[in-house]
Amino acid sequence: MDQAEHKLLDDVAHILIDEATLQARIQELAEQIEADYADADDLLLICVLKGGFIFLADLSRAIKRPHQLDFMGISSYGSGTESGAVRIVLDLKEDISGRHVLIIEDIIDSGNTLDYMRRNLQARSPASLRICALLNKPNRREIDVPVDYIGFSIPDEFVVGYGLDFAEIYRNLPFIAVLKPEVFAHLG
Repeated sequence: MDQAEHKLLDDVAHILIDEATLQARIQELAEQIEADYADADDLLLICVLKGGFIFLADLSRAIKRPHQLDFMGISSYGSGTESGAVRIVLDLKEDISGRHVLIIEDIIDSGNTLDYMRRNLQARSPASLRICALLNKPNRREIDVPVDYIGFSIPDEFVVGYGLDFAEIYRNLPFIAVLKPEVFAHLG
């Protein structure tokens, strides 16, 4: 283990979901998605950047039926870790009208960002619109967003890894970990 990797692990309080458990659950989600979209020939997975990219990559490889990918960047501006105003910073390249769309999200916290995205995409007249989230924090929910596929429901802890970051760091960890409070305490 090199010094940089050691530093990343020093900031981790504990591993919440290990790599093997993540991969097993992603395979289960892929099988359910394949079954649910068995008759759809135009499935489009839309990844919410940046946090969802690793989840999307693994889920896309696990889904054996044809599908396309697109990306959307949504920013929530607020103070510290709190959500504020939501806006699109990167829009889709694909027209989703009449398409079967599955939003791929890393984590649902308050629900504000996902609700905004869902309403925006619904206005573009897709044939269907569903949501797949790797992580769900039900205790933080402010807006009840209908989620069709959930990888894991987790407690209200500050998590990183597997695409999730703090200050653009920790995305490369191959598991979901709880960050030590002193790492982000100054945001309070």
